[in-house]
Amino acid sequence: MNRSKKQYITLLMATILVLAVACHGGNSGSSRDYRPDRNDMADMNRYMIRKDRERIQSYSERKALTVQETSTGLWYGISEEGTGDFLTDGDMIRYEYNCSLLDGTECYSSQEFGPAEVQIGRSELPAGLYEGLKLLKRGSTATFIIPPFLAYGLVGDGKKIPPRATLVYSVLVIK
Repeated sequence: MNRSKKQYITLLMATILVLAVACHGGNSGSSRDYRPDRNDMADMNRYMIRKDRERIQSYSERKALTVQETSTGLWYGISEEGTGDFLTDGDMIRYEYNCSLLDGTECYSSQEFGPAEVQIGRSELPAGLYEGLKLLKRGSTATFIIPPFLAYGLVGDGKKIPPRATLVYSVLVIK
């Protein structure tokens, strides 16, 4: 199934969920006046997170990746442990990377744009990438699977990353 069809199905499922919630209960007003309350929104978010988690688990199994999940929902696997201290806020780092979608579509890479240079904690990185980099040391090689809520969320990046995209980053910390 191609990416646009998956996005369509995801949006359709969310719409059906909203409609099901809207039709449930004894609203005395018309259905046009219905606004999801905090609990409805929480239920929709839990549903989307569960679906994202299932897709990540399936991807990991298909690719035979050894990954673990952090308490925030980032999935990571460190294939080569680096040396020295873990990266911390304020560190200037340089790393090679490949960013792709779960279907294998490459979005960005250091092959195309050169190695990235960022300051941990002071750069415009997605939250999941920022969290993952702090798990590494100089010379580390890792894979991060970043669910949409830790990446570019409901809007994407406006360029190559579509809305609600789960990202797969392969990273090598150079310095």
